[in-house]
Amino acid sequence: MSAPVLDPDLLQAFVAVADHRSFTRAASALNRTQSAVSMQVKRLEERLQAELFHRTKANVDLSAAGEGLLGYARRILSLNEEAVGRVREHGMDGRVRLGVMDDYGTLIVPPLLAGFVANYPLIHVEMETGLTSSMTDRLGEAYDLVIAMHPEGRGEGEPLRMEQAVWAASAEHRVEQLDPLPVALYPQGCLFRSWAMQALDDAHRPWRLAFVSHSLSAVEAIAAQGLAVTVVKSGTFPPTLRRLTARDGLPLLPRAEIRLHRAPNLSRAASLLADHLVAALRQPVRRRAS
Repeated sequence: MSAPVLDPDLLQAFVAVADHRSFTRAASALNRTQSAVSMQVKRLEERLQAELFHRTKANVDLSAAGEGLLGYARRILSLNEEAVGRVREHGMDGRVRLGVMDDYGTLIVPPLLAGFVANYPLIHVEMETGLTSSMTDRLGEAYDLVIAMHPEGRGEGEPLRMEQAVWAASAEHRVEQLDPLPVALYPQGCLFRSWAMQALDDAHRPWRLAFVSHSLSAVEAIAAQGLAVTVVKSGTFPPTLRRLTARDGLPLLPRAEIRLHRAPNLSRAASLLADHLVAALRQPVRRRAS
């Protein structure tokens, strides 16, 4: 004999009576008539072949069977609500404009977007990479979400992870021994550019700006050829480069915070992507081989 099916409507009436200890108050909470609630509880009792409440003129108390059912009923109703919401959101459409740093947009974010789009195929994500220092000023106008880098302990937005700024150079050339030190950096507005210049000046290390580009790949290629040193994030350290430390005569650089910025009045589609990115990027960083 198959087990009886527990109708969520019947369970909802049962939980309401259990919570309010009254058929009248339960009916009011559910916007149903008292007779309808009583009938639903009766149908549930008949289906389970068990009395769920002890009824008196003054009280409505759970029976032993009712006590045993209550936890399961709450879980079934919760799962039912979650499943309905999930199916409805799967069919949600919309457009989300995301701004992100070049290295994260190249290495970190694409797999996260692939997972998101698999769950929400009708939401279209438009991603732009570049210097995020100016992107946050255009939230709501040009971007719905921006993943930006800030000095440790500074900046608004939701903290995602920490990144250590590190020096990097060719694995085959000892360019760090040159004097003045050739440096490949990003344009003005890049946090790592200002940190590198300030650290070298404070260390009284002679240097020259050998290469400037918006392109992460171009800067890394120049460094890989032994034409300059550069600065990268520890979490996205290029496998083609060699990490430099104080033993190589390079000054220590600060740590940065990666933060998510949300535009005001986000759409549901943008909020879903934001929550997805926060959950994924707060996971421990898997270091790339160097």
